Amino acid sequence: MSKNKDENTESQILNAAKEVFQRKGMDGSRMQEIADEAGINKALLHYYYRSKQLLFEAVFKNAFALLAPQLNKILNDDSSIKDKIINFTSNYISFIIKHPYLPAFIIQELNRNPEFILKMKDNEGFPNIKKFKKQVDTEVESGKIKPIKGDQLFINILALNVFPFVATPLIKAFVNVDDKAFKKLMKERKTEVADFIINSIT
Repeated sequence: MSKNKDENTESQILNAAKEVFQRKGMDGSRMQEIADEAGINKALLHYYYRSKQLLFEAVFKNAFALLAPQLNKILNDDSSIKDKIINFTSNYISFIIKHPYLPAFIIQELNRNPEFILKMKDNEGFPNIKKFKKQVDTEVESGKIKPIKGDQLFINILALNVFPFVATPLIKAFVNVDDKAFKKLMKERKTEVADFIINSIT
């Protein structure tokens, strides 16, 4: 019972932290505000997480742990490069629509603490693109796709999928859309991005 209670409290804290970080970002968030959101006192919050940085990392790891294995599976399955582009784009955009805070978290953490991402890289399930790069070389050699390096193709896929979510306020201002219209726009990008990249290499 005690263990379940501990797990429930921790889950409560992580969900509250996610909401606060999403609203105010890492720098704008306060531990007291997270404790209030979780419905606990600050002392109990500090019992589970001694600092805001540790709490931020826990929220980040939880979210990334949901996404990374999905992307890794797509990159390393036996489907064609074309199908990988379609599946990667669809999965990533669907996931980020549900977890819109994650791209900003990643960029923020890259700027604040690049060593943290290097530590994450060693975790099981972190996306590995070795097979993807070899497959790109094979499909280029066989004439299935135009000449392109696997690294460059992966960066193109990543950039076109990630940037709109990192620059959400800027894009909403340029395109002049509200939250609902922006979400619709992002859903449309599941096919727009995949088609754009596939057309560039075929």
